[in-house]
Order: sequence, then C-alpha cells, then structure tokens
Amino acid sequence: MPILTFLIFVPLVGAILILFMDRARHGYAIRWTATVASAVAFVLSLGVWVLFEPAISGLQLKEYARWIDALNIFYHLGIDGLSLPLIVLTTLLSLLSIIYSWRITDRIKEYMFFFLLLETGMLGVFCALDFFLFYIFWEISLVPMFFLIGIWGGPNRQYAAIKFFIYTLIGSLAMLLAILALYFASTPHTFDMIELARQHPMAGAGLPAVLVFWGLFLGFAIKVPLFPFHTWLPDAHVEAPTAGSVILAGVLLKMGTYGFIRVSLPILPEASRQFALWIAILALISIIYGALCAMAQKDLKRMIAYSSVNHMGYVMLGIAVSVAAVGPGAISEAVHHSRITALNGAVLQMVAHGIITGALFFLVGVIYERTHLRDIDAFGGLAQRMPIYAGLMMMASFASLGLPGLAGFVAEFLVFLGAFGIYKLITGLALLGVAVTAAYFLWMIQRIFLGELRERWQNLRDMDTGELIAVVPLAALMLAIGLYPSPILAIIGSASTVLINNLEQFYQMTDVITFFGG
Repeated sequence: MPILTFLIFVPLVGAILILFMDRARHGYAIRWTATVASAVAFVLSLGVWVLFEPAISGLQLKEYARWIDALNIFYHLGIDGLSLPLIVLTTLLSLLSIIYSWRITDRIKEYMFFFLLLETGMLGVFCALDFFLFYIFWEISLVPMFFLIGIWGGPNRQYAAIKFFIYTLIGSLAMLLAILALYFASTPHTFDMIELARQHPMAGAGLPAVLVFWGLFLGFAIKVPLFPFHTWLPDAHVEAPTAGSVILAGVLLKMGTYGFIRVSLPILPEASRQFALWIAILALISIIYGALCAMAQKDLKRMIAYSSVNHMGYVMLGIAVSVAAVGPGAISEAVHHSRITALNGAVLQMVAHGIITGALFFLVGVIYERTHLRDIDAFGGLAQRMPIYAGLMMMASFASLGLPGLAGFVAEFLVFLGAFGIYKLITGLALLGVAVTAAYFLWMIQRIFLGELRERWQNLRDMDTGELIAVVPLAALMLAIGLYPSPILAIIGSASTVLINNLEQFYQMTDVITFFGG
C-alpha cells in the first residue's frame, strides 16, 4: 500500500473537490471537506508512526517508480526518524488550523483550497527523496502561503506577502542552481538524494563545492530564518491570519532546518564541516539577537515572531555541532556522543517549537479576535476574566522559555549538552538567550494577566469550544514530551545515529587520504 502517496495527496484531493463547490451555497460543505481531508491525512500519519520501526536503521516505507527516464528522475518517497516527527506535526497543525479557521467567512472556498494545497506541499517536502520532486513540493508550499498572507492578512498584508515571496524565491533559485550542479557532478547524472549522499559528487571539488554549499545554505537559511536572513519573518507573522502564522512558524520554518539535515550534511559533508563554526556563530547571533528583539516588542504577535528566530537558532547550533571539526585523528567516543546528542536535540527542538509556537499563535488570535488589539501594554489583569486562556498562555510561555517538565526544556537541554562538548564558549554565550527569553515571557505574563483588570475588558469572554479544540491538544503534547520524551527520541535517535556514523566514517576516510597525500 503506497501509504506515503495517500498521505501526501489526500489534502490535494480535498482541495480539488472544494474547487467544484459553490461558496455561497456550500459554505459548510467546504469547511467539512477541508476538515475531513486534513483529518484523514492526520490519521494516515499516525498509521505511518505505527508502521515505523525504530530498531531498523535507514529509510522505511519507500516508494520508488520511474518518472522521467530521459533525465533519470524518479518518484522516490521514504521516511526515517528525522522526517516522521515532522510529518505528524504537519498533519496535526494543519488539522487544528483548519478547525480554528471555521470562523473565516471571507472567500472560504479559496482559503480552504490554499490551505489544503499548502499541506500537500509541506508533506511532500518531508517525504521526497528525489531532488526534482523535493523542489516541486518546496515551491508548491510557497504559493499558498503567499495568498493566505496577501488576501486574508492584516492591513499591510500585500507588503508582507510580497516580501515573503521575494525572499523565499531568491533562496529557491539559489537552491535550484546548487541542485543542478550536484546533478551534473554525479555519475551517472541523478537527482536521487540517497545516491548523491552515497557518491558525494562534490568531494574534493574545492571552490565549486563551496559554491554549491552556499547555494543550498541560502535556500535553507532564508526559510529557517537564520540571521541575517530573518527580516521577512516578523512582517509575515504580524500580517498573516492566525492559522497562517501557526503553519508558518510550526512547519514552514522547519523545512529549512530539515533541508540542512537531509541535504547539506549527507551530500556535502566536507563543506558542512568546513563552515560548521560559521553556522554556529550565526546560530548564536540568532539566539541572542532574536531574544533581545522579542524583548523590545510591544506587539504580542511580533514578540512571538522574534522568539522563533531565537528558538530556531538552537536548532542551527545543534546542526552545526553535528558536523563540527574536532581536529585530526580518531573521533573520540565523547565527541561522537556529543554530535548525536546535539542532533537529537535539534530535531526535537524543531518538533517542540512547532507545538509550542503553534499554540502561542492560536492564543494570540483568541485575544485579537475579541479586542482587535495586540499591544501588550493595553491589557492587564486578564487572568481574572479569562482564567482558562491565562492558564494555557502561561503554560505555552513557560514551555517556550524552557521550564523543566515541558517540551522546550528537553530539546534545549539536549542541544546544550551536545554543544558544550565541542563549542564551549558559543554554548555558554547561547545561554544568555535562555535568560532573555525567560525575561520577556515573564514580563509579558505580568503585563497582560496580572494586576488590576481594566474596566474596558470587564466583558471579555473566555475561550470557546473551537479555540480549546485547537489549543488543548498542543498543551497536552507539551506536557507529554516534557515528562516522557523517550518514544519520540527513540525514533529521532534511530536516524541521527545513522547520519552521524556515516559522516564520521567519511571524515575519517578523507582525513586518512589527506594524511597520505591522496
């Protein structure tokens, strides 16, 4: 059974069905069609989770078929422990976003169509193992988000949508050039990502390998977004509709970090090691700069947007550590363990950030729809009037700042634990980001929820059923992963160990060749 194909294209089938519906007469049918299509995709992703066997190394549930023979292009899908958690995260956040979006009344037909098309693109990126297919899905995910921001966004939506599109398109073009260079460097020419990781076609290529690495880097770093390519993110988040912000932060940013892990590290291990320190430095800047910018914000949504720059910096730090140069000679057990730990933490942070920040953006949408304000200083004492909302917002904030017992702590702890063994100074400085993060979240909680309730907010109502359906599952996951992360870490670890072992084997072989002057 081609379960990955069904998983990817069920949302697309729902989107096509919606196109044949009349928005005036079939408003509820459109909403139900989108919800059912997304729910089926979520159930299929759970089925994939059940079928996955962590004890088996390598890719599983592979689907392989000839596609374009003249260019040696294949329809190649597969998953491992690096992609599976992101697939489930994508289907969960998409389903919750569509449920939350039942309140949308403006052009609901087009809204649900673009949302389901976006889900297909995101799932395809995490399943594709052929560069041609990967790039198609990567570009598919760009167009729906452009329209979701540009049509259903805030007052400056057109500016934000165009900025998002231009940044991402520039990165995609750079990535395309790098993909073509890899294709022509391979023998025989191939777009197959697994075959390219086996061949290492740019090994020892010098400047061409560097150019290919930075082409891929630009495409992925803009998506993350890594400093200094982050400036599109706050505008896009602020102007996007609530569900769009959830998907943007919860899934689309992860496509960039996933690209580094799936593509750059295994296919370009030499260049990845050569520039690992620079990536770690950029990650450190993102961590501290993102936290300081978040602390300076008065707009609640913009604050959370900058917190994403901060938190994705932890992911990039873990990725940099996994390929960091440690000097000539045999790789010690301690370094090996540090690399695996850091990579495990990076992938877990991708999942944890998606859950936590997704909940935070849902909660911002709740208060904005009631007050049409996001100014932190405009509120005060809301815990008295909205206790359920206050409790969930505080829980998500504590998870984001890394409180033990919640998902954010486990992920960040693993990144720091692995990074400290290799980049001690950078890791020590990165801890400043944790302190600043705690400061701005606690400050936000104090200003919005504590103190005396202002008279203008006396009649605010607490969260309704639809809003609770969107947020409570994410809150439960924050707690579950924070208290018992072993199941998801077992899945992530099965793939990260294989990747690190392959990278270290390559490095040891190339170091020996270099030593003997080969």
